[in-house]
Order: sequence, then structure tokens, then C-alpha cells
Amino acid sequence: MPNNFLSKGGLTIGDVSERTGLAPSAIRFYEEKKLVFPLRNEGGQRRYDRSDIRRLSFVMIAQGLGFTLPEIQQALQNLPEGRTPTKRDWERISTRFRRDLDARIDQMQALRDKLDGCIGCGCLSLKTCKLYNPEDRARKRGVGPRYLMGDAPTGN
Repeated sequence: MPNNFLSKGGLTIGDVSERTGLAPSAIRFYEEKKLVFPLRNEGGQRRYDRSDIRRLSFVMIAQGLGFTLPEIQQALQNLPEGRTPTKRDWERISTRFRRDLDARIDQMQALRDKLDGCIGCGCLSLKTCKLYNPEDRARKRGVGPRYLMGDAPTGN
């Protein structure tokens, strides 16, 4: 690690870029989105806290899992500013994200299991629609792929 990484004056944008793999322009973008809050030194240069590396890493992981920037921003608002988040701080965030991920996993498993059959979309183009969704009865429950959205195919 470079010596300036551990300096008391905070981390430069280059230090954070090196540690996270993010381009400086991406780090500035995340700053604009209020995901990190660097301080400015006397020369006006950004100085980041070590905890910003973790915040930015979390942003990258969460985006990779399909979370939007507003969802990530909302989650990070629960982290303290001015101190490194504790394990308990991160556990609170992970509990919410775990629920969302579990719901997404359930939805993907339903898609995988039902993709070759009727999904209640109202297309009526498959011969099996006459069996699973006659006369587009699923439409009475609303628009979209009703069976993949959780509606049971029975009792149309």
C-alpha cells in the first residue's frame, strides 16, 4: 500500500480509485449521487475516509445484484457519517437487502419452473393456453404475467 494511503489527511481520489477499481469519474459521480461525502483539504482537493472504500464497494456489489442507485442511496443513509460503520450497521442494511434478494430468488425460481408453460400473460398463442388460461381468465386479476407474479393458475 502506498504511504499516502494511510496519511492523516485522508485518501486522495487516486487512492480510492486504486483500492476500488473505480475510475475517478465514477467516484465523483457517486459523490454527486450522495453515496460518499469526501471532505476538501485547504487546496480544495477531495479527501476520502477509509470507510468510503467500503461504501463504494457496497455500491458496486449492490448494482451488480440489480439494485438501483436510489435503493442503494436509501440503504446507505442508515450508515453513520464521520465514523467507520460497525458490523452491526452493515447487518441492518444486509437484513433489508436479504429480504429483497430472497424475493428476487423466489421470482427467478418461479420463472425457471414455469417458463415452458403458461405464465398467464394473455397471449393465447400457445395451444396449452386453452388448458391453463382459457379465454384469458387470468386477465381478470390484472395485467402482466399473472402466474409469474404469484397468482395461482387454478380458480380463474
